[in-house]
Amino acid sequence: MKYFLSCDWGTSSFRLRLVETDSLHIIVEERSGAGIAGTYQQWQQTTLPREEFFAAIINRQIDELEGKTGIPLQDVPVVLSGMASSSIGMIELPYKALPFHLSGTGLGVHIFQRFIIVSGASSGHDVMRGEETKVAGCLTLLPDVDEEQWLLLPGTHPKHIVVHNKQAVRFQTFMTGEFFDLLATHSILAASVGAEGTLEDSLACFTEGVRAGWSDNLLHAAFMVRTNQVLKKMPAAHNRFYLSGLLIGAELKAVPADVEVYLVAGPQHARLYTAACEALEIKVAKVIDGDEALVRGQREVVLRTIIERNDMRYNSGVNDA
Repeated sequence: MKYFLSCDWGTSSFRLRLVETDSLHIIVEERSGAGIAGTYQQWQQTTLPREEFFAAIINRQIDELEGKTGIPLQDVPVVLSGMASSSIGMIELPYKALPFHLSGTGLGVHIFQRFIIVSGASSGHDVMRGEETKVAGCLTLLPDVDEEQWLLLPGTHPKHIVVHNKQAVRFQTFMTGEFFDLLATHSILAASVGAEGTLEDSLACFTEGVRAGWSDNLLHAAFMVRTNQVLKKMPAAHNRFYLSGLLIGAELKAVPADVEVYLVAGPQHARLYTAACEALEIKVAKVIDGDEALVRGQREVVLRTIIERNDMRYNSGVNDA
């Protein structure tokens, strides 16, 4: 298998990448604002089978990639993780119970035509969709050690995922990103935070927020965002980073003392969480690019799926020759 197609289909965005299997080199990608929520609403207005409707949309994007590259893509497998397996996705798949191996073994997979859809995972009281594929992509990026490894995956709903013996064994979800958006845009604090500046210019205020979030009562500390502005203690752009630090600091209370963490994140989140960990003296053992982890995880899934299908064909006596 020379290539596979990596589909990252979020609630409000769509990204499709043609990936060289061996090198993981991304040859070309297609982005759009055609999120899965809007696509689901469009499907509801039709009488078409759900999977066929979603497949047709992806196939049109694949045709665009084929036109750009000149590479025949009709038979190239497509891997989808995250919202594609949700209640508003291509098909709703049940969450797979922990643990699962970082090779992808144990994750649920549904195959429709050439589309390989990965299920989410559940601890019994917490759930994730998409992050499990990123964790699988960390298999070769984490050291081979006996002790537990603590992975931080920032985002709208950050995950702290514990890996032991190359298996994801437990995790927690936090509302950090969503709470920031709600407080910064829909609460009394909205008037106290300005447009984004840079972390470098606001580092002292961000660090102050991190420490307050980690040590103080969050409901009280959050009101300090307003008093920072009312009493003119902090410029609005800096105050925005104070609020961000406040919520990240509260989240990082969950990291046990003396635990090293592995950040699986994009550049912006990596900078914020690295600075927060430094402020709280949490050691960051390694920063792993979130996009790379996703593509690596999807490759693990597609290769395992193809191997298992070939084994089934062999054991059933099917011979294409």
